[in-house]
Amino acid sequence: MVERTHAPVRVTRPFVVAHGSGNSLARLNWARRLGVTAVEADIRLYRGRLEVRHMKTVGPVPLLWDRWKIASPFARRLLADELLAAVPRGTHLLLDLKGRNPRLSTLLVEVLEPHARASGFEITLCARTWALLEPFADVPGVRLVASVGSARQLRCLSARRVPKLDGISIHERLLDVRTARELTGMAGVIFTWPVNTVERAQELIACGVEGLISDRPELVHPVTAADG
Repeated sequence: MVERTHAPVRVTRPFVVAHGSGNSLARLNWARRLGVTAVEADIRLYRGRLEVRHMKTVGPVPLLWDRWKIASPFARRLLADELLAAVPRGTHLLLDLKGRNPRLSTLLVEVLEPHARASGFEITLCARTWALLEPFADVPGVRLVASVGSARQLRCLSARRVPKLDGISIHERLLDVRTARELTGMAGVIFTWPVNTVERAQELIACGVEGLISDRPELVHPVTAADG
């Protein structure tokens, strides 16, 4: 697990992350106009390139799919360096590292370092494969978040008791008041996903969750503004 050399980041009120909105520049600008705190984008390694997309490929076949959706393999794909070059100052990006290939991290370190050093630009990285975060431990200005998507992962994280992560992102079905309290003792900020209704947002805020990752930020964001 990643060891951090600085104190965990604390926040003063709940906030919203626009899930997947960084996967297209048009959607990213929409989320920024909405006023959410952070915009999430997915980073995948494909044929040596860092592509920005949530949809998966079918093994070596370039066809893109996700649940009940498919997309053309011939459409131009946004690349990580293009996203970072286009992001306006003051934007907070949450980059979700997909897959298990350590080369993804090796390539992304090279792309991120000049942006991480720039003023007015915030970057948080999260991954369900926690080893992907390790190469970024010494990159200045980058915050690291362990993502937890299953009960097994939650048990593994609790057993390690690593206190120096900047945050933990956990699926909302795994959260209750007790779990949120335990995770808060391990990291600076607790994120959860998916949070797509006002009612669930209010329940999770009451549990002590700070970051709400939502596919419907236009619904959830007003709840956090009222709470603040």
